[in-house]
Amino acid sequence: MMKHCLSGLELTPANTLQLLALAQEQKAHPEKYRQTLAGRSVVTLFEKPSLRTRLSFDIGLQKLGGHAVYLNEQGKGMGVRESVADYARNLSCWADAIVARVMSHHTLQELAQHASVPVVNSLCDRFHPCQALADFLTLQEHYGKVKGLKLVYLGDGNNVSHSLMLTAAALGTDCTIICPRGYEPDAELVKKAKKQAEESGADIVVTHDIAAVAGADALYTDTWVSMGDDKPLSEVRDTFQPYQINSQLVEHSGATSVLHCQPAHRGYEITSDVMDGPLSRCFQQAENRLYAQNALLTLLLNPTAAALPEFMEKAS
Repeated sequence: MMKHCLSGLELTPANTLQLLALAQEQKAHPEKYRQTLAGRSVVTLFEKPSLRTRLSFDIGLQKLGGHAVYLNEQGKGMGVRESVADYARNLSCWADAIVARVMSHHTLQELAQHASVPVVNSLCDRFHPCQALADFLTLQEHYGKVKGLKLVYLGDGNNVSHSLMLTAAALGTDCTIICPRGYEPDAELVKKAKKQAEESGADIVVTHDIAAVAGADALYTDTWVSMGDDKPLSEVRDTFQPYQINSQLVEHSGATSVLHCQPAHRGYEITSDVMDGPLSRCFQQAENRLYAQNALLTLLLNPTAAALPEFMEKAS
């Protein structure tokens, strides 16, 4: 059983399927899980501003009988007032887990190295595994499956695209990343995704050709400028404008779902008529952050309560 979730690569395909099934079960029958994490305290540590991450972890833990402690490091950041290693050692004295939204993936690795409790990545510059889990939960709910679907991501090859691609490869979901030249996802992570896809049967494609949206089940986008980058959106608008999700692109693709992890810059990466339209799953995604994360915390902190005999029997 994994101890930490830093990249999402710690989850096997079976773990991920179990997690999605558990999230659906906890969402459908919350009354059964009100004491799942009773007496557990989780530090939620933030170097970046947050709406969905902070509230979904805080309220989610309450639903499981646990307690979230918010720690704001948006001032000087981690490792300035005291070392990251000492943060980890001190937090481990009191908390049952550390959930960290940080600037650098290296910070998470250092936290995990020195912590004696699980560390969960709630966002870093390289990965966003909790978001990907919520995204695939949303697809699972809507389509009744994730294997064999075609998911197309348009925009910057960033942390969100990395986690989508890796999770898709594990679950057998075809994933196409369409981005401008110079904004491709990390080449090593693309290699890892393609290697995993050989086992799952998924097709992982990275391209600059917008025509690759054809045949998509779901379209996905994210902001063109990641949080922490001071570059104004207007500076990259001309580069990314052809990759905007709008009604014409949706119609051309044939997609029946549109996703965005938010915060959204309406009129830039996505138009309001699409985001507020009948194909939008954007707010369902936001809701599902809570349930995907609750399932992950259950898997890490109370694996006995994460066991789903009927699901495991089917999986075997």
